[in-house]
Amino acid sequence: MTDSIVLGYPWLLLLIALPLLLRPLLPAWRESKKAIRLPWFDRIAALSGQRPGKRTGVPAMRRWEALVLLLLWSLLVLALARPQLLEPPLTKTIPTRDMLLLIDLSGSMETADFTSSTGEQIDRLSTVKEVLDDFLKRREGDRVGLIVFGNAAFVQVPFTPDLDAARLLLEETEVRMAGPRTAFGDAIGLGITLFERSEVEQRVMIALTDGNDTGSRIPPAEAAKIARDNDIRIHVVGVGDPTTAGEDALDEQVLNEVTQVTGGRYFHANDRDELEEIYTELDRLDTREIETISHQPRRELFYWPLAAFLLLGLLYQAIIGLRKPAEAADA
Repeated sequence: MTDSIVLGYPWLLLLIALPLLLRPLLPAWRESKKAIRLPWFDRIAALSGQRPGKRTGVPAMRRWEALVLLLLWSLLVLALARPQLLEPPLTKTIPTRDMLLLIDLSGSMETADFTSSTGEQIDRLSTVKEVLDDFLKRREGDRVGLIVFGNAAFVQVPFTPDLDAARLLLEETEVRMAGPRTAFGDAIGLGITLFERSEVEQRVMIALTDGNDTGSRIPPAEAAKIARDNDIRIHVVGVGDPTTAGEDALDEQVLNEVTQVTGGRYFHANDRDELEEIYTELDRLDTREIETISHQPRRELFYWPLAAFLLLGLLYQAIIGLRKPAEAADA
């Protein structure tokens, strides 16, 4: 959309015709001048053979002067009408959903049982980063937050509409940077406190873990009930082996319970393709309408006709001032 010029008060342009309408209705302006009274004026007039006439008004205005004055009036009215430059609209997306990602950084996330987009064998966390990076690219209109957890849970990214910043801080995460264990329940609890300042209706939490909860102060199922009371939906993605024994075993029973309590869904990914399909499915499940606000900047231009009015007025006065001595000399 190109720039355009509009008037704030276009109806004021009707005033341009006001001098033309008033001219035939108003009397001619007469100027009083001082004069010398001579007692022998009539005798001198008789001897010269001339007869004095009646008082006259101001000499008729020249056409070019009338046109200049009309132009000056038009410029003044145009400035009063507030011409404005209407610039292309600026559109801003309003966040309609807060989405919080919970990423497990326990020691088992360094297990190299996934493949990259190039077919290279890589660890679980590297695969999660690749998939989530593409997932975050499609989050326009959302505020995104990131919590990482191991022995404890930490806020890596508070809620922000800056998706590039969220992707960058996700890339900086490393295995064991939050400790080697899995405090999944505490991560949900921290996420709930992060949502307390949220003012949007749609609140979604997506957790990714590959082990069972081994270090939380609050069990995941109890944390899920609190999340439900705060209108938070939790989806969980499991990437571990449910048949493994010990701390690295994936406790799918607890994860299913967390999602069922909050109205979310549980998914299990055995490889990169399944993980990508899961996040595509999550994208489809939690669709929302993007709200935008549009503002069209207006730049005031009244000073241009006003400047033209002042310059033309000064030029007109200068010309009149120069012509008067010449006319007096001719007389």
